Formats: sequence, C-alpha cells, structure tokens
Amino acid sequence: MPGPQGGKDRDPEATAPAERLPDTLSARLGPGAVRPPPAPGAVPAAAARGGPGRGMGGGTGDGPVRILLATWNGARFLQAQLDSYLEQDHDNWALWVSDDHSTDGTWEILQAFAARHPEREIVLKRGPGRGSAANFLSLLCDPELPVGPVALSDQDDVWRPNRLTVGLSMLDRAHPAVSAAHTVETDAALTPTRRRARRLPPPSFHNALVQNILAGNTLTLNGPALVALRHGGPAHVPFHDWWIYLRLTAVGAQVRVHEDRVLYYRQHGSQTLGAHRGLIAGAQRMGALAGGRYRAWVKQNLTALVARPEGLLPPHRIAAERLLHDPSRLRALRESGARRSDMAGRLILPALALTRRM
Repeated sequence: MPGPQGGKDRDPEATAPAERLPDTLSARLGPGAVRPPPAPGAVPAAAARGGPGRGMGGGTGDGPVRILLATWNGARFLQAQLDSYLEQDHDNWALWVSDDHSTDGTWEILQAFAARHPEREIVLKRGPGRGSAANFLSLLCDPELPVGPVALSDQDDVWRPNRLTVGLSMLDRAHPAVSAAHTVETDAALTPTRRRARRLPPPSFHNALVQNILAGNTLTLNGPALVALRHGGPAHVPFHDWWIYLRLTAVGAQVRVHEDRVLYYRQHGSQTLGAHRGLIAGAQRMGALAGGRYRAWVKQNLTALVARPEGLLPPHRIAAERLLHDPSRLRALRESGARRSDMAGRLILPALALTRRM
C-alpha cells in the first residue's frame, strides 16, 4: 500500500551508515536559502524560453531532458532545489513548472530564476489546483510539452549532481522505459539521517496492481514512455508515481531501478507528503487499511487503467479487469496475479480480500 509519499514502501533490510552532506553543497544550498525576488523592472518569467526542442525518443540525444517540477507553497526550500539543477553533471536540461496557485512567494522565486537564466528553456504554468497527483499529470500530459525524456522533481529536495546522468543512463531510445533510483533522507536542515535501506525487488505489473515501490522524485521517463503515459490521459488517481508505475508496466515498459542515491530527500514538518517509514507511517498504513482508503486507491487506479486501454498488453488488461470487477475478491486476487513485494503485504492481501477491503 502506498503511503503519504505516493508509495515509497521501503522496509528495512540492511543497515547503511548515515551520509554527510558535502561541505560545498551545504554551503551553496543551506536550508531554506531563498534569493530575493527580482527587483522592480526585472524581466518576468517567459511562457517558454528557447525552441520547442526535438521530440527525442530516448534518454540521450541533441535535445534537452525536461525537468518537470510541481510546486505549491514551497518557497521555504525551493531555491535550494533550483540551485541544485545548476550543479548537474548532465547540463543539457530545460525546466517546466506547474505551480498550484501558491501564495507564499513561490511563483516570484520561479520568475526570478527564469529571469536569471534566459539561456534556458524555462516554462512556468499555473496548475489545476487539485493536488499533487493532478499537478504532475497536468505537466506530463500537457500537449505543449515536447515528446522526449523527462525527469520528475519535488520542490523541497536537493538533487545530487548525478541525478540526471543516472536517470538517463540505460534508457532505451526505441521502447518505453522508466528509471528510478534511491535517495538520501535528511532532516529539514539537510543533515542526512541514519536509515536502513533495502534492495528493491524486481518491478512488475502484478506488483504495481496493489503497490508502488518507485520513488516518484527519482523517476525519469524516455519519449516512448511519455507517449504511453499520455495514452492513459490525465487520470484521476491518488498518486502520480504509482500511476506511472502501473500504466507503464501495463504496456510492457522497461523499469530500471538504480542503486545510486541521486538526491537529498528532505523531511520537514510542513510537507504534505513524507517518507513512508516509522511509527507515524505505520499508523497511517493501518488507518488506510481500516478506513477503506487503500481499497479506494486501488479502485481508482484500476478504473483509470481499464478506461483507456490503448497499448495495454492483453493479459495485463484482463488481470486489471478481473481485479476490478470479479465479485469474489479472493478469486480476483489469485487470478489477477496481484502481489506485494513484502512478506507482510503478501500475507495481508488475502485478509483484505476476505473483508472486502481489497
């Protein structure tokens, strides 16, 4: 079951030492560092900078990878994230932003960043105002966004210099492909915290039916994957990253999970979403199960998937329809092949089916 961060279900397995933030990055991107808004008369952010780019099919090529950033009242930490884009090893990038009607200065910070970098293609848009998932999907499905590689970004993280290089590596240019990676969890001041991480299981469609294992803030899609995702439309789903995992595995896309850590994942009290671990996260999971939210999440995903079947592999379409419609929930679970990656999850799914919470 996905948690508040759109499905970062990470159970502890092996202890990893806490990682120290490099001094140079810490100095440049101090916690909450925000440059002042542009002076009166400064050039505002343009609707677009540069040409539309080429519709590349893969992860590399002549055109830029477009960073897709969804924002909402993120002024406190946004500048640090924007500055980390400038430190990328892969320098050929553009930035598209959808801001969900922020009221805290976020929009002005974005305008100032665009004005300082007129050489970049920077596109600022107003979001739909319907939450994080709709905000990201409005960008992904925007008809003005050229077909090519895209990298998703949260507003309050700090990217490591390898974020784009790792994300783009090994992405097939001809077939749909999406890559994910690992993160370094930190506190609000970007001090890495000691966490126990585990090697993720192999991604699969049958896992995506009932669980998300991909960290949305690390996702990179190639051009064919973006096209396949758009065939599903701007779906009404609870979590954009779970939807990307489900929709793309349903069409047979390649999913690659890199062991590299590609960003500092900031945890702070004001964020709407956070890491899915610890006592609070466990209580949230139990509340979602007991209150029927998990069932609603799965139903929303499956309804959106079968409503737009273009490109779905026939066995995957049949499995989704069976899990959605079969009145015998145990039979639906068995014949769809739906399975969670963790032992506790595999044990609890039949219990959920028996109590009609699955």
